[in-house]
Amino acid sequence: MTTPGRHVYLDHAATTPMLPVALDAMTARLASVGNANSLHASGRAARRVVEESRETIARSLGCRPGDVVFTSGGTESDNLALKGIYWARRAEDPRRLRILSTAIEHHAVLDPLVWLGEEGGAEVELLPVDDKGVLDLEALRDSIARDPGSVALVSVMWANNEVGSLQPVDQVVRIAGEHDIPVHTDAVQAVGSVPVDFEASGVDALSLTGHKVGGPYGVGALVVRRDLRVSPLVHGGGQERDIRSGTLDPPAIAGLAAAIEASVKAQPEHAERVAALRDDLVRRVLEVVPDAHLHGAPTDGTGVGRLPGNAHIGFPGCEGDSLLMLLDARGIECSTGSACSAGVPQPSHVLLAMGCDPDQARHSLRFSLGHTSTAADVAALVEAIGPVVERARGVRSR
Repeated sequence: MTTPGRHVYLDHAATTPMLPVALDAMTARLASVGNANSLHASGRAARRVVEESRETIARSLGCRPGDVVFTSGGTESDNLALKGIYWARRAEDPRRLRILSTAIEHHAVLDPLVWLGEEGGAEVELLPVDDKGVLDLEALRDSIARDPGSVALVSVMWANNEVGSLQPVDQVVRIAGEHDIPVHTDAVQAVGSVPVDFEASGVDALSLTGHKVGGPYGVGALVVRRDLRVSPLVHGGGQERDIRSGTLDPPAIAGLAAAIEASVKAQPEHAERVAALRDDLVRRVLEVVPDAHLHGAPTDGTGVGRLPGNAHIGFPGCEGDSLLMLLDARGIECSTGSACSAGVPQPSHVLLAMGCDPDQARHSLRFSLGHTSTAADVAALVEAIGPVVERARGVRSR
C-alpha cells in the first residue's frame, strides 16, 4: 500500500503538471495589463508577448509563425479544423461532402463529425483499424478512390489517447495528397512525447493543447497552412487571421509557448526515460497479474510504434471503473481511457473498434506517465495491483 498521504499520479495523458518554466512564463505576465489589439504602449507590449510566443512555437514545431492560430485548447482546435475546413471546401465545390476519419478518434473529433453529419450535410466515414489500433491504409485508399472529388478532408490523429498507438500520418498525407485532399491531425497526445514537425509531416492542419505538454489549461493552437481556407466558428474582432476572433490571453499563450519549447527540446530524453518506466510497469504488472494483457501497438518499437508513456492494460474478470476507484482509494490515480468521457460506465469505443467485445472493452485501465513520474510510482502500482484486481474480481463474481 502507498505511504499515507502519498500521491501517485499515473494519468498524464489526461493532464500533466505545469512545467516550472511554463509556470514562470505565465505568472510573470499575469499582473500586466494590455489588450494585444490595442495600439497604445500596453497593448503593444501584450502583442509582443503573443508574437514572440508564436515564433517560439513555430520554431519548436517546424512551421511558420503565421501558421499558428491560438485557441482555447485541443477541443476547439479540432472543431475549428473539421468544421472550418469542411465549410470552406464545400463552399468552393458543393460536391465535397465527405469527411474521412477513423473509428478511434478522440470525442473532440468524433462529436463534431456527428454534428456535421446531422446538421451540416456531411457524409462521414469512420475508417477501420487493426487489432493494435492502427488505421487500415487500404481502407483509406479505397474510400478516396471511390470518388476523390467528393472528399472535403481527412482527419487522422497522430497518436491515440487511449491505447497510445501512433498512426501512419506520413502515409495518410501521401495517399490524400495524390488527390489534393487536405489532412488534419489531432496531435494533442503527440507533441512533446514523439517527434512532431509540421512542415516535414505534410499535414495541412494540426491541433494541440497546453495542458498535455506541461502548459496551462484553456489555451492551445491550431497550426494551419496559410494557403488553406478555414471558415471561422467565432465571429467578432477578426483576431488570428480572422479564423478565431476573441481577445487573446498573453499570459496563457506565454505559458503555452514555454511549455512547447521545453517539452520539444527535452523530447528525446523524456521519451527514453518514461518508456523505460513504462516497460518496467508493464512487465511487473503482468508478472503480478499473469492473465492481464497490453492493448495497442507493441512496446518494442516495431510497427508504427506507440507513445512512450502509455500502458493500456486489460484485466479479465474486472470492471475498469471498479479498479480505478480501488486504486484511487490507495492514492494511485489512473484512467479507464479518455477523461472527457470518464464517469460514464460504457465500453471504450477505441477497444471496440480494435475488435474487443463489450466486456473486454470495459476491463481495462490506462496508466500514462509523464515528466514527474518516478520508479517509486511504478513500484507503488505494482504493490497495489494484485490485491486490487483480486478484490475487483470478487465483487464482480457476487
